[in-house]
Amino acid sequence: MRFFITIFFCNFAALNFDQPHQTQYPFLIEKMLPVDFIDSMTDVFPTELDAFCRALREPPVVSIRLNDKCAGSDLEVMRDSDGRVPWTTDGYYLTHRPAFTLDPLLHAGCYYVQDASSMFLEHVLRHNLQPQSVVLDLCAAPGGKATLISRFLGEQGLLVANEVVRQRVFVLSENIQKWGNGNTVVTHNQPAVFSSLLPYAFDCMVVDAPCSGEGMFRKDEKAVDEWSLDNVKMCQQRQKQILTDAWGCLKPGGLLVYSTCTFNPLENEQVAHFIADELGAEYVSVPIEPQWGIQETYGYHFYPHKVRGEGLYMAVFRKRSVPFLSPKLKLDKRRISGKVEQESLLRSWLKNPDKWAIRQTERFTNAYPAKFKELIDYISSCFTCISVGFGLSELRGRMPAPQHSLSMAKDFRQEMFKTVELDLPTALSYLRCEAIVLDQCPIGFLLLTYKNIPLGFTKNIGNHCNNLYPKEWRIRKAE
Repeated sequence: MRFFITIFFCNFAALNFDQPHQTQYPFLIEKMLPVDFIDSMTDVFPTELDAFCRALREPPVVSIRLNDKCAGSDLEVMRDSDGRVPWTTDGYYLTHRPAFTLDPLLHAGCYYVQDASSMFLEHVLRHNLQPQSVVLDLCAAPGGKATLISRFLGEQGLLVANEVVRQRVFVLSENIQKWGNGNTVVTHNQPAVFSSLLPYAFDCMVVDAPCSGEGMFRKDEKAVDEWSLDNVKMCQQRQKQILTDAWGCLKPGGLLVYSTCTFNPLENEQVAHFIADELGAEYVSVPIEPQWGIQETYGYHFYPHKVRGEGLYMAVFRKRSVPFLSPKLKLDKRRISGKVEQESLLRSWLKNPDKWAIRQTERFTNAYPAKFKELIDYISSCFTCISVGFGLSELRGRMPAPQHSLSMAKDFRQEMFKTVELDLPTALSYLRCEAIVLDQCPIGFLLLTYKNIPLGFTKNIGNHCNNLYPKEWRIRKAE
């Protein structure tokens, strides 16, 4: 009887959407919550289960996080702002979900579409970590938390953003490059490799673990279809294995941030107790404001009927201090090239050239923080690296051609290239990798901008332009 009443109530609540919501999120009307899921949440919500279920039938909250490289720019998306996300510096709610794909400034890295709950990571870091830290984001794709960490570290720290799934690691690298900080190395390795090759190397490790995705129910129809109790149990075992495999790379006294986008205690509190009892960590309490609606158990829950955001759980720990010897890094110099062709020209493209080490591999050159040169060279020699810092150039013949990621970099010296401002239709054509015509423009490499924000490069050869926007990043369809 309890199951029948609860399911009937949730389904009845779902039928009261207005027409725009039904059109935008039709699966919210058609899909039922799994019975086993509702039953599993009765102990979590002995008196609030109906409110919780009703919230899962409401449209998702839309929020974005701004990039400081676009501070003061005219962002059309901000005209729909519905207030700040209270626990972060650059997060804002929107009144509705616009056609993000058709906004060139999204592709320019001016903002990231991210769940407001996930932005709580900034609040955690601000209270527990120094910006001059070395951080590992172990399960980093698609890049929301990684770009947030990159912003927190700024010029002082280093982020290694890792992703195991090959298809997802390239999306991660794309978002990192668009964010433009240059303080990030993107890797594609198993968690155990970090403990083996970089023991005690990281001041902080963020593990946004693969989970059963209950917090995605109102955003992703597939999350509802794929949910099962067996999958929850399988996810818990995987989470414990990931943490165990990577634990050795965190320094004693280092910070661990564990998070999931799910609600159940098996993947949340039970794994948190595993971290404390089996791995050897101390739970860290983070100050929160009552009006935020965040619920602290053994960790922090973001429930959709209490918080303007999707489902999130986050717990913070410090690794217990034990005596250890700092390992010596053995660099494989065969994988690190020495001489850089046209280095003086390349450095002239940067605002602060002395901040960057420059490395050439075959035809490509990259800039990365000189402060962490030894560590980054070691990672590049021993790990599978997808991107290091940001790309500067590609050799084509005798002269270097600028790489796209240079145009995204915050340290890019834009005045070194002739600039052409595009209107919206031409900007979208460029982002689709279509041919564009620029009349009365100089021959050679041109920097294209939209609302004075760089979009990328093209090469004008007279009667037409070669579109240099990365084909794998192109707009394929509208929202």
